[in-house]
Amino acid sequence: MKPSDPVNNLPGIGKIYTKRLAKLKINSIYDLLHHYPDHYQDFSQIVKIAFTKPQSPVTIQGTITAISNQYRSRGRSLQKATIADQTGQIRATWFNQPFLLNSLKRGVKISLSGVIETFGSQKIITNPEFEIILPNRPTTHTGRIIAIYPETKGVSSKWLRSRIKTALRVPLKDFLPRKILNQEGLLPYQEALKKIHFPQKKADYLAARKRLAFDELFLPQVKAQIKKISWQKQRPAPKIKAKKTTIKKFVNQLPFQLTDAQERVVKKTLENLEKNVAMNQLLCGDVGSGKTIITIIAAFATWQNQLKTLVMAPTEILAKQHYDTFKKFLPGKIKIGLQTSTYQKNLNQADIIIGTHALLFKKKPFKDIGLVVIDEQHRFGVRQRSTLIRTDNQLFPHVLTMTATPIPRSVALVLHGNLDLSFLDQMPKNRKPVKTWLIPEKKRSSAYTWIKKQIKKERAQVFIVYPLIEESKHETMKDIKAAVSEYEKLKKTVFADFRVALIHGRIKADKKNRIIKNFSQKKIDILVTTSVVEVGLDIPGATIMVIEGANRFGLAQIHQLRGRIGRNNRQSYCLLFAPTSLGKKSYRRLKILEKTNL
Repeated sequence: MKPSDPVNNLPGIGKIYTKRLAKLKINSIYDLLHHYPDHYQDFSQIVKIAFTKPQSPVTIQGTITAISNQYRSRGRSLQKATIADQTGQIRATWFNQPFLLNSLKRGVKISLSGVIETFGSQKIITNPEFEIILPNRPTTHTGRIIAIYPETKGVSSKWLRSRIKTALRVPLKDFLPRKILNQEGLLPYQEALKKIHFPQKKADYLAARKRLAFDELFLPQVKAQIKKISWQKQRPAPKIKAKKTTIKKFVNQLPFQLTDAQERVVKKTLENLEKNVAMNQLLCGDVGSGKTIITIIAAFATWQNQLKTLVMAPTEILAKQHYDTFKKFLPGKIKIGLQTSTYQKNLNQADIIIGTHALLFKKKPFKDIGLVVIDEQHRFGVRQRSTLIRTDNQLFPHVLTMTATPIPRSVALVLHGNLDLSFLDQMPKNRKPVKTWLIPEKKRSSAYTWIKKQIKKERAQVFIVYPLIEESKHETMKDIKAAVSEYEKLKKTVFADFRVALIHGRIKADKKNRIIKNFSQKKIDILVTTSVVEVGLDIPGATIMVIEGANRFGLAQIHQLRGRIGRNNRQSYCLLFAPTSLGKKSYRRLKILEKTNL
């Protein structure tokens, strides 16, 4: 047999059990061997009956001196057995398992594992793991550390242990050479599987877990490196030579100074563009860390080489904002075009084309594309990204993708090992961390009063974000506040003296863009919205973010929303509101945001 063989090739697994195992995603022998325990029970201590103590997990071994089956009402039954050794006796009890009497008979030697209880002077062990002691055969389910697995109806941990023990006889090849095993202090593959399922001591399953965890991290990285090598072989690209003097002059004319991290990433990006193999670079940076200016400099270098840049954003709002930002910082002689599902501007003869998914539906590929920039790469599928980098000649464009999803560097290396990773791990100077507070409902009125003062005295601008556009009729959602209805209430009551506006995903693009423009020009004090503002929106004057129904958002999503403020040198604040009925786990989750800003 081979690990790839169907699981029903193993003895004792027929059609019924094959279907049951499929529910646990076990279809092959390999799957069964890699169905790991989620915890263990230590029954390795074998104790004489007289020396057992109440509430202690132990294994006892003795002979059955009596066993009976007692039927009770409603078809229920109780199985009782008396087991004795040289020092005393104990009663074992099972429920609704009359079939046990077929194998457990008087005179049979048995091993039982469980927790000891006392009833008066009598010792009892209830629903113990058990197995019949056979000559010269080690125990599988008792007298040792036993594995407890994720189960399904009709498939118990005891049943799984028996089948896994059989499956472990199948020979397994170790893909890691002895040199790496010795270097990393790892168990051989087959030994690791034996020890994860049948450890003799705690150190066994810890060592097994280390080896199997190494495999889970190592194999994706090998796969990623193969993809990376394949990309490099199959993706010849134009060499984009940066004119360093001109680039330096352009950077020096910016109204701000690049951080050390930005300078490091710019240097690496320009070096990658000069190669004749297509760059495939992922730029990781927290919200507000200055990723956009990196793409602008790369696009400027591409333009210097008479090649075009494509920039794809996940939303129309962000595409329009990128369009405005690129026009703001780049020289006027560089022509910039914009294409969305509802808007098209300056596409003919454009040096830089910025757009949304609409860019994907162009029948013919754009010509002379030297660089493709993809913002928020996780929002686009592999096919969408492939469509964007198609070419009409033998050369492929360089690709720079960006993400603000807060993942640790080590995790990014595993998930995106096929990409050339860059990290912006430094925020622009004079940026103050956003202060975040989880506000109890009883303090809502005080919070509103404070917001009004901030608008009047500090000229603050405010986002108020809701999880829904309109109120839901669904029973589980009926108490959740929605943007449209709350907007009407707020502008007529709480914030009647202020300029309040509303945007969400269903508002037409022209109107949405007009509202955002007015907000950025400080013609609006409070913008009521949904998570449509989550990605990339840059309103430097906004210093307060109110998130309603915060428990309905993920932590990363709240962090992205919070990134819409704190984009100047003023102190910014994020106020989280959640139901008073919030559970302890959800409450602790949101409180984490008060202590972190990264």
